[in-house]
Amino acid sequence: MAAQAFAATALVPVSLSSQLQAPRGTAKFTNKIIINGKLRKNNLQIVAAASDKGLKKTEEDDGERSKGLFSFVTDNESSRTAIQMPNTPAQDGNLGQMITAIENKGRDFGAYRRAGEFSWWVRTLGDESAKKGTIILLHGAPAQSYSYRDVMKQLAAVGYQVYAPDWLGYGFSEKPQPGYDFKYTEEAYHEEFDKLLVRLKIESPFYLLTQGFIVGSYGLTWALKNPNRIKKLAVLNTPLTPSAPLPSLFQQLRLPFLGEFTCQNAVLPERFVEGGSPYVLELDDADVYRLPYLDSSDPGFSLLESTRKAPVKDLSSRIASGFGDKSWKVPTVVAWGEADKYLPKTEAEEFAKSNPEVIKAVMLSGAGHLPQEDWPEKVVEAVDGFFQS
Repeated sequence: MAAQAFAATALVPVSLSSQLQAPRGTAKFTNKIIINGKLRKNNLQIVAAASDKGLKKTEEDDGERSKGLFSFVTDNESSRTAIQMPNTPAQDGNLGQMITAIENKGRDFGAYRRAGEFSWWVRTLGDESAKKGTIILLHGAPAQSYSYRDVMKQLAAVGYQVYAPDWLGYGFSEKPQPGYDFKYTEEAYHEEFDKLLVRLKIESPFYLLTQGFIVGSYGLTWALKNPNRIKKLAVLNTPLTPSAPLPSLFQQLRLPFLGEFTCQNAVLPERFVEGGSPYVLELDDADVYRLPYLDSSDPGFSLLESTRKAPVKDLSSRIASGFGDKSWKVPTVVAWGEADKYLPKTEAEEFAKSNPEVIKAVMLSGAGHLPQEDWPEKVVEAVDGFFQS
């Protein structure tokens, strides 16, 4: 499609004092365009690595893209503007070049922590003397703790000790072999999370924030089992009622054969992040979501197993009834990205109505399914304001 066919708009840099009025990315880029309602950078082809060096402008084909059963693998925002390796021989092949170019990305303030039999990748900021206490941030499938990188920095800056682990099987954490080393069930995740808390020496009640599908929901069911260990709870976009729709990704993963094929798509996580949002990931960020899937087939099979073991409908029903019960007394806020393309905002509204004396809903305009990725400033404002009220 020719560039002149796009409806274009120029976004100018903003100052730090105005970050609460600008979505993620506008402070860094001055040349963005709106295509089919999505904010994105100009079409770029990256030669040899996903960086800002060596950018070459390209035009998309005016013709209709081929459609088929597996067209979802490459027909997405990220793969059109992501790494395009040169068609020349290399010592270890193009995949090796790609991994080498990005393998050190996305490990900000993180380290491996062994808890029980497994190693978790845990991002940490702040210290034990943090004046506002400890907060743990849990991600959903198929994302990783990297999504909280900016939220973590801002929460630490205002006085929290912050932990953000990658769930087992996700991100940089260990990927145990399904069926043998780890069962990938709700109960198994709860058990290993308890071990991680012991390893991190978190004994006093702490603040908990969780977001997303499957493992994100397990954060909520863990909270229902352990209300006395939580000071206050924050929930970002997560299935909260039995009527919550299941995105097509998880429907595909639950199908025989199609699930095995889908789970090995290296751009799967970044495409999911983009698909639930009005925004497109910056290339460096897309690299981090892609890296585990390029390095091994294990992340895909871990996602496949945890998706198939998840009692999806029962999970949402238990969350709705558990938090709607008047016995739930832990102050809870639902900070909801209104532009979520996977879950309607009625999820948050109905959830809050079920126990209005305890649960509060806050709408985050301009943010999508992962508010922490789209607009971290708004997440911090809503969460910190509620925790300290």
